[in-house]
Amino acid sequence: MGRFLLFSFVFLSVLCLLPPKLVVALPLHTSSRRIVDEEGGRVKLACVNWPADKEAAVAGGLSHRPVGRISERIAAAGYNCVRLALPVLLAADESLAPLTVRKSFQRLGLLDSLAGFEANNPSMLDLPLISAYQAVVSSLAENNLMVIIDSQLSSKPCFHGSGINPDLWVKGLTQLATMFSRVPNVVGICLRNELRNVKDWYRYMQKGAEAVHSANPDDLVIISGLGDGTDLSFILNQQLELTFTRKLVLEMHWRGLLAGRAPETGNPNKVCGKVVNSLMRRGGVLLQKGWPLMVVNELGADDNRHLNCFFGLAAELDFDWALGTLEETNGLMNLKNFQRISAFQDAGPNTSGNKHLIVISHPSTGQCILRKSLYEPLLLGPCTRSEAWGYTPQKTLTVKGTYFCLQAVGLGKPAKLSVVCNLPGSHWEIVSGDSKTYLSTKLKDGTTVCLDADSSNHIVTDTCKCSSRDDMCDPGSQWFKIADLSPYSPRHILQISLASSTWD
Repeated sequence: MGRFLLFSFVFLSVLCLLPPKLVVALPLHTSSRRIVDEEGGRVKLACVNWPADKEAAVAGGLSHRPVGRISERIAAAGYNCVRLALPVLLAADESLAPLTVRKSFQRLGLLDSLAGFEANNPSMLDLPLISAYQAVVSSLAENNLMVIIDSQLSSKPCFHGSGINPDLWVKGLTQLATMFSRVPNVVGICLRNELRNVKDWYRYMQKGAEAVHSANPDDLVIISGLGDGTDLSFILNQQLELTFTRKLVLEMHWRGLLAGRAPETGNPNKVCGKVVNSLMRRGGVLLQKGWPLMVVNELGADDNRHLNCFFGLAAELDFDWALGTLEETNGLMNLKNFQRISAFQDAGPNTSGNKHLIVISHPSTGQCILRKSLYEPLLLGPCTRSEAWGYTPQKTLTVKGTYFCLQAVGLGKPAKLSVVCNLPGSHWEIVSGDSKTYLSTKLKDGTTVCLDADSSNHIVTDTCKCSSRDDMCDPGSQWFKIADLSPYSPRHILQISLASSTWD
């Protein structure tokens, strides 16, 4: 323990020499299903997962890119949060305290990784492993990024043959919570222990959550469920009993069908419907019960068939999320997909004082339907510029505060706004198929058409795609969601002096 504190003190001494540029989050808490700041303004977490090199026990990618460059790239992409994997054993096992990054690579014979780390992050090479993680957290703070510590175990499940006992797990969580208790940009700690049955889950999650909160009452306590984090349904029958309130956040993992991965082939509508139904049945319904829920998507960044489905549900349910991963091999990430979901980080210009803003979102692009005037074509654009829409009992889509409604006029023709809202083509069904992502209407001749976005992002109506058993079709251009976005404070973070950040 003494060595552990000594290395933390040395790191703090270096930290205090840096200029006071850190932007950090206020302590956060929960209000019903929302995460909010001290003043009650919503703070919506939009995170990227930063994995660990499990063999060497260092943050991934640092052998290929400087830590500052990775942090800058994350911030430039628009994320406000990093879900940073950190092996809990580094805090629990005091014998690991003197192990440096250099020695960790050397003992494993990872000489190429060692050389790459020395070239890209020489100042971190001879730091103890835990101090190297602290340096990563500091770099993220300098780039205005909140951090959630994902307290990972080893490659084997905890309590199931890995040699880690429950007391050691709780000790590690306590050490991590204490270490980051006065580091403002660390806003939460994830508890993951890969438990296999409900009885053990309640027993050990309660112990772990209480230990984290006791050591660091400011941080959110984020807990995952059974089935590799894909199942929280049992909480509907029995809540987790804790001595604290307004700090607990539930976490579900999106891994395709059930705990596995949805098949690469199959009708996209059916695949999406099955994945969404599974997620809702296994815990997503907790959102509707008022529980704060964060969804962690671990699918590949280029997996558009499944990401379109994820983006659609994210727009519809407006949950907090962590997306994709940094590539451990090069410290980079595929950033093109962030545009598709970042639109839902801002509820738009809700100046009416209403508590909700309804937009028509397009998950494939991360944009929303906009209008310029009654006579100009509708098109996709930033959701921040979207007006509020309404979906009436008569199933018309209207622009709030006007007499305009959305109308289809023909197959392959642009959709338009009209003030005559009782004609054919003006009544829109949210197609109740597997994916529930289409908006369809019937023309005067009885033809059914679906809302679509053409190659120029203009809104048209066309034959509905993927209605057959075609496994290779791509319905992305026709997937729309009527999303009810709650306004929240854009003030996610506050500037404070770096001197207030300390390491225990």
